[in-house]
Amino acid sequence: MLRERLAEVEARIERAARRTGRQREDITLIVVTKQFPASAIAEAYSAGLRSFGENYVQEFEGKFGEVSDLAGVQFHLIGHLQSNKARRAAQLFDVIQTVDSAKLARRLNEAPEFRAGKKLPVMLEVKLSEEETKSGASPEELPALVEAVRSAGNLELTGLMTMPPWSEDPEQSRPYFQRLRELGEGFGLRSLSMGMSQDFEVAIEEGATHVRIGTALFGPRQQA
Repeated sequence: MLRERLAEVEARIERAARRTGRQREDITLIVVTKQFPASAIAEAYSAGLRSFGENYVQEFEGKFGEVSDLAGVQFHLIGHLQSNKARRAAQLFDVIQTVDSAKLARRLNEAPEFRAGKKLPVMLEVKLSEEETKSGASPEELPALVEAVRSAGNLELTGLMTMPPWSEDPEQSRPYFQRLRELGEGFGLRSLSMGMSQDFEVAIEEGATHVRIGTALFGPRQQA
């Protein structure tokens, strides 16, 4: 079932990229495995997938021992990160996509001993909607945050990420994706993490380099 769903998702990514003259290899498919067991990561790995996204440090910590030996994988933290969990996140994840404050950047920058001398790639999460449940820095806060991360010697700023309000109509997400692209261009940041199962094609049309897809691959998550 996963391989069939993956083939469909890949075809949709390919078509969306082609519509705007982009190449498939310019887009990273991040498999969102929150609330799925480590066996789901292993299954996706067997299907050829190598980039995975998790929302919670504690949840992924419970899976890490079962997947840490998979060669060539990259684990992205795509959920809100509290600064008091920054140190552990730097141990577990290869990329942190949700840096939203200078304080958090400092905490991540202070954990270099876990990185074997390598810089930790990070993205800045930008809040572009008024939803209280959404996290992220405002566009007005970005200049100072960009400067804070770029001045942190153990961090590598790679791009921006956002999560628009959920809607069944993917076109409702387009203005948010357009705005993130504009912000990225303004700071010289080419990597844009935006778009999920319901709107990733629109995100690709608007310049997404990373799309975060779970439901379209695994089906609905079981509610706790």
